Amino acid sequence: MSIDTQLLDMGKKAKAAARRISAATPEAKKTCLEHLAGLIRSKAKDIARANDKDLKAAEANNLDAPRMNRLALTPAIIEEMAVACEEVAAMDDPVGAIETMWQRPNGLQAGKMRIPLGVIAMIYESRPNVTVDSGILCLKAGNAVILRGGSEAIHSNLYLAELIHEALSFAGLPTDCVQVVPVTDRAAIGSMCKLEQYIDVIIPRGGEALIRTVVQEATMPVLKHYSGVCHVYVARDAHLEEALEIVYNGKVQRPGVCNALECLIVHENVIDTFLPMVAKKLGDAGVSFRACPRSLPLLGGTARAAEEKDYGYEFHDLILAVKVVRNQDEAQDHIAQYGSNHTEVICTRDHNRAMRFLREVDASLVAINASSRFNDGGQLGLGAEIGISTSKLHSYGPMGVTELTTTKFVLLGQGQVRP
Repeated sequence: MSIDTQLLDMGKKAKAAARRISAATPEAKKTCLEHLAGLIRSKAKDIARANDKDLKAAEANNLDAPRMNRLALTPAIIEEMAVACEEVAAMDDPVGAIETMWQRPNGLQAGKMRIPLGVIAMIYESRPNVTVDSGILCLKAGNAVILRGGSEAIHSNLYLAELIHEALSFAGLPTDCVQVVPVTDRAAIGSMCKLEQYIDVIIPRGGEALIRTVVQEATMPVLKHYSGVCHVYVARDAHLEEALEIVYNGKVQRPGVCNALECLIVHENVIDTFLPMVAKKLGDAGVSFRACPRSLPLLGGTARAAEEKDYGYEFHDLILAVKVVRNQDEAQDHIAQYGSNHTEVICTRDHNRAMRFLREVDASLVAINASSRFNDGGQLGLGAEIGISTSKLHSYGPMGVTELTTTKFVLLGQGQVRP
């Protein structure tokens, strides 16, 4: 069977399953998710064994360190997947909820009801935990999903799909509502992009090259974010010890992810005090700096002069660009020029300054005195996320259960006709 034929068959099955899952009861979906949480815990060793096959193959193929990190299913990540199942199971079911209702002069009641998107295609690299996160969120939102993970995670993804199917069967739900593409050939991506009659929306999650390819080839709407170039602006009145921890956490805790900090912007009034603190704490953690002329002398031996390409660049590594500014206008101009609409942070004790930053800075999450690493579905209380959208249609920011639905208008009448 050709790849085109195989994907066409998966699309047909997903479309049929989407009708059934859209009508599934909240109780059935809850049962499925709770059972899946138990399976993930009881089969943790089997999950690790499947993942180990992928890790060994990736190491043999010289996969880079950031992607190796994202590929690994550690005991902590496996437990996080189980917890995500339980959290999503406990959430209110959005499908069928009437969000608003109003009465017209003729007595008609008009409203908006939340409904599934339909069939979602998900294309992603490295992270096999995305298989579970995407599957459970789409299930809760009443969608079918076709998952195409990276070839480096094929053993992990296929085994996790087996567990999802077992949980779906246990709850009496159609297993075709969650399908993993079983082939590693990249031609499968092109085949998926042509299935607009079966796929309602496609979500690419990975490197910028992958996302741009999908955007160019897809015949259905694409929810996307190209990169995660996240900034922290340390204002003149910031609490410097607190700001230091925010910068450290944003850059060091997990540098290879999209909500990691990539550029530090500092007001000129605090650079003599703050930048040596940064040089010490982050430098000791292995961070090197790409520094503007005013910051370079203050950042120690791991700093080198920044080039233009260092601003607006997603390092995915222990490297941090640094820029000194004279005021908030310059900071926000820098963010507007080099940011990627992902996550932007201000450290300040001035309420008016903070509120201005919230209003004027354009990003899917804007934070005051908090790490960029909180732009994450689980951290924001969504249970999990299918990705972070930096385009404003249909969603902006982490996409949880509610963001995987849309609304339709409903009308309740008593025989009214239009004059």
